[in-house]
Amino acid sequence: MARPTEERNQDATVYIGNLDERCTEALIWELMLQAGPVVNVHLPKDRVTQTHQGYGFCEYMSEEDADYSIKIMNQIKLYGKPIRVNKATSDKKNLDVGASLFIGNLDPDVDEKMLYDTFSAFGVIVQTPKIARDPDTGNSKGYGFISYDNFDSSDAAIDAMNGQYLMNKSITVSYAFKKDGKGERHGSAAERLLAAQAKKNQSLPNRLFADIRPLAPQPMIAARPIAPNPPIVSALSRPGAIPTPMVPPSNVYAGYPAPGTTNQSQSPPRASILF
Repeated sequence: MARPTEERNQDATVYIGNLDERCTEALIWELMLQAGPVVNVHLPKDRVTQTHQGYGFCEYMSEEDADYSIKIMNQIKLYGKPIRVNKATSDKKNLDVGASLFIGNLDPDVDEKMLYDTFSAFGVIVQTPKIARDPDTGNSKGYGFISYDNFDSSDAAIDAMNGQYLMNKSITVSYAFKKDGKGERHGSAAERLLAAQAKKNQSLPNRLFADIRPLAPQPMIAARPIAPNPPIVSALSRPGAIPTPMVPPSNVYAGYPAPGTTNQSQSPPRASILF
């Protein structure tokens, strides 16, 4: 079922993380099919053990189906583990935004899945995290890279994770060097300005619930203050209360006993006068 990355429709592809080792590509295919027609499912396998590494990708026929799968499949439990479903990537404009981080001093046991599960808490990761590995042994070189779709997420990740322990080592998190070889790091003022301009021209992917925050609660909040008032009206209109024609309006607030008090038994003789 594997398909070369360059042939995939990245906009219609979702990342699936936190998969149990018993999950298979066929099982993931059947699950993700509930959101729409599936083109391809791929679970990268360890080159030594030939078992999948706990994450994978599902390509749909359309971007709309991919977005829908994120809404209905994220946190679904498979073998007791809630899976994570996020957009695998976004368009090329967002890939070039520059919110790319260097993660250093990684424990040898930290893999791409752990990086994704840890850093996806700060925003949308637009590419699968990369860990530098020895081409012969496949062992980690102790550093990796993560790219977000906006600088707010990358800034938050640096503030929260730099110096924190991941597995048994304190990691370093900073902006990665640019690939042009000039020694400049990402996160410059120029990159941020370009990203802000691009944000005005297009909506960022996977912003679930971003456009419904103020709509639903308002009608309920406006209706609540009305509730305390009705008891005043219901006390005068309940069964057994003194009929209003028998109580002169001027005496209602002049110290006369209110309906339902112990002195209410004195009112029947008045009623007999009317008959």
